[in-house]
Amino acid sequence: MKYRDLGKTGLKVPVLSFGASSLGGVFHSIKENDALKAVFTAIENGLNFIDVSPYYGYYKAETVLGKALKELPRDSFILSTKVGRYGKDGVNTWDYSAKRAKESVFESMERLNVDYVDLINVHDIEFADLHQVVNETLPALVELREQGVVGHVGITDLQLENLKWVIENSEPGVVESVLNFCHYTLNDDKLIDFLDFFEEHGIGVINASPFSMGLLTQRGIPDWHPAPKPLVEVCKKAAAYCSEQGYPIEKLAIQYAVSNPRIPTTLFSSSNPDSVLKNIKYIEEPIDWELVKKVKEIIGDQQRVSWANS
Repeated sequence: MKYRDLGKTGLKVPVLSFGASSLGGVFHSIKENDALKAVFTAIENGLNFIDVSPYYGYYKAETVLGKALKELPRDSFILSTKVGRYGKDGVNTWDYSAKRAKESVFESMERLNVDYVDLINVHDIEFADLHQVVNETLPALVELREQGVVGHVGITDLQLENLKWVIENSEPGVVESVLNFCHYTLNDDKLIDFLDFFEEHGIGVINASPFSMGLLTQRGIPDWHPAPKPLVEVCKKAAAYCSEQGYPIEKLAIQYAVSNPRIPTTLFSSSNPDSVLKNIKYIEEPIDWELVKKVKEIIGDQQRVSWANS
């Protein structure tokens, strides 16, 4: 496994990292024993950066992950979780207040069976008042950083412009990393346009969702996927074309996502240990750049077509 520096945090992260959203049954129901084994498999194979959130599965992902982490030495993994986005009984809730942010960190640590979080993020800031994020949420997390409760502070969002605005309007060093999803994939490479900005500000970049939340898979998207229909259709065609070449689109998608040395790490999520091993194997093989070119041609004018978060 290759490792890269996450901005100026001092953290060395694997090029491929483990997203724990699947442990909350976000994409489909899970078998808990398999989910725990998926975590152990990731760690054993060098995927030592794990990202989660209280929002995933409405606290379930953190709870399941916590059962796995309890069995692992604390120095064997780098842990990232989030504040701001929550939910219960199928209802999403948001609270970016300083009070709730601090409470949330300690609640997460209890669920995760840890006494320290390496990276704490403000989750999906497009749902927040960005001024509140700058003036209230982030300062609360910086306090916890100064107290040694958390190691580093970051922000996450689908909208790259929001990430840029918060960094521009925060004191230098407040935001140390960004997590952005679905913008360095076979169908959308908009993240490239922002790399100069992030690098100039010493910000570590975490890329997430190399399969574009199911668009770049043979199985296809879940019912709730917000992508517009024309994009869904061309991604189906691209997946079919890759299958005809005997090269699963999942393999090409994850190889492409980790191919840019300016992006320290890419998160994928799975509660299946076999899928974890398969993805690790994929990134160890050389990418077929001619097939990348063909897939981008099939996607055509749907390149960089995005959607609102949900």
